[in-house]
Amino acid sequence: MINNNLVINSHNQCRLRGLNPDALPEYTEWLSSEELETRRTIYKDVIRVISVFVDKFLSSVSGDPFFVAITDNKGYILEFKGNPSIISKVRQLGITEGVRFSEELSTNSVDLCLRNKLPVQLVGEDHFHKVLHQLACYTAPIHAEDNGQMLGTLSLMTDIQSAHPHLLALLCTIVDSIERELLLIKHNTQLQILNQVLLETNYYGVIITDARGSILEINDNSALILGKSIHEKRLFAGTSVFAMGRIGSYFERVILHGKSCVGEEISITVADKLNYYMLDVVPIYDNEQLIRVVGSLRDITQMKMAEELLRNSEKLGFAGQLAGSIAHEIRNPMTTVKGILQLSSKTTNPHYYNLMMSELERMNAIVGEFLILGRPQALQYKDEECAIILQEVLSVLEMQFEMNGIVIRSEFMEATTILCDRDQVKQVFLNILKNALEALPFGGEVIVRLDVIDRYQRIRFIDNGVGMTEEVKQRIGQPFHTTRRDGNGLGMMMVDKIVASHEGRLVVSSELGIGTSVEVWFPAS
Repeated sequence: MINNNLVINSHNQCRLRGLNPDALPEYTEWLSSEELETRRTIYKDVIRVISVFVDKFLSSVSGDPFFVAITDNKGYILEFKGNPSIISKVRQLGITEGVRFSEELSTNSVDLCLRNKLPVQLVGEDHFHKVLHQLACYTAPIHAEDNGQMLGTLSLMTDIQSAHPHLLALLCTIVDSIERELLLIKHNTQLQILNQVLLETNYYGVIITDARGSILEINDNSALILGKSIHEKRLFAGTSVFAMGRIGSYFERVILHGKSCVGEEISITVADKLNYYMLDVVPIYDNEQLIRVVGSLRDITQMKMAEELLRNSEKLGFAGQLAGSIAHEIRNPMTTVKGILQLSSKTTNPHYYNLMMSELERMNAIVGEFLILGRPQALQYKDEECAIILQEVLSVLEMQFEMNGIVIRSEFMEATTILCDRDQVKQVFLNILKNALEALPFGGEVIVRLDVIDRYQRIRFIDNGVGMTEEVKQRIGQPFHTTRRDGNGLGMMMVDKIVASHEGRLVVSSELGIGTSVEVWFPAS
């Protein structure tokens, strides 16, 4: 509470400014009607909460001369309420909505409260102007509890006969309740916004519980993930999250042991189908007290399937290369054996001859099976974005090209969708880019251009490598034809077959010592 010295000092300042204690206070600062409306709009939530408490207080002292005023943090009166008789009296004193209680006015409780950030009471002769000696004024500061910022003041005025020391304490108690209510409203608003953002997302399943694990909110995606329809999600409200199998154990870890869960991979069977999800469960605290726990589920089933397909594709590719090399090495001696056997057919027992020839043919068939090992057996044609597939392949090889001192420049001028098997198209791009890598042993540049011509998606791979002779270029696509010491000649053969199966075409141009250009044309969807 403010001490008497501050009141005395304020009176002295009034005399120094030449104020006349026998005259009425002169209000020199006030807001225009537009400015007052703007300030009220800014303070609308504060005024609404204060009005609830003020109305309750005034109803309990109905008929007594009490006047209550709300000011902003500059001392401007935004609104006041009270007994009609005292309101009439204060209006006669020049007190209206929009006027400012400042230091220049005279000694007043609003100014002293704002400047000293303390509750103030001025009773009788504590006021400088004699016309106010029959009044008692009490003012308490209103703060925002989360940051301590002063929002304004709440003032109580009555006649001196009704003055009582407990009125200031009562006013401070009312202000405390107002501040708690304002903080609660702010937190509830923040939580409401958070809930709305989380629950309305189309990409995540979201579950929100209280500090005891009771489910408060659950969005449509979560209901579907947990095997319920959207209309049945209300069944989860109020139930314990701990009962939700594997998900519940992660919430239990957060709530009971305080351990956050981020990036946990879990599997859930929905409608007899195994799906994979990335689970995050995080606590929300208010002043170190747990108030909410938020769990989010992100479907990664497609990503897991893509990873598995990529692993299988790599395995099949390796197996195909290995099988091709083995088959090639086996067929050479087989051809020799078969030729010698045919030359000696006249001197060989016909039974043994036929048996050996039969076994050789069976061995040849087995070798043929080796050659198709790794070829995808079940093709899935879908409309795919060619640019996306190409970008995925480039990202896979980017590090390898960089390590070899090769610069890749991508020029995606125009892209469209193509009807294709995604993995086979990837294999085409991988094989061509690997050939470009082999053609640049000492570094260089590879340009990848994407455009659309005559309803075809054209993909051009241009390198400034060693190039090819006309003879080598003519034999591209033939099995086992390769210029690499460790190659098997199957790569471009597979490229040619895949492009043909997609009703596309392959165009290769090259010049020895200049470089090579490979064009792949796929019909647009």
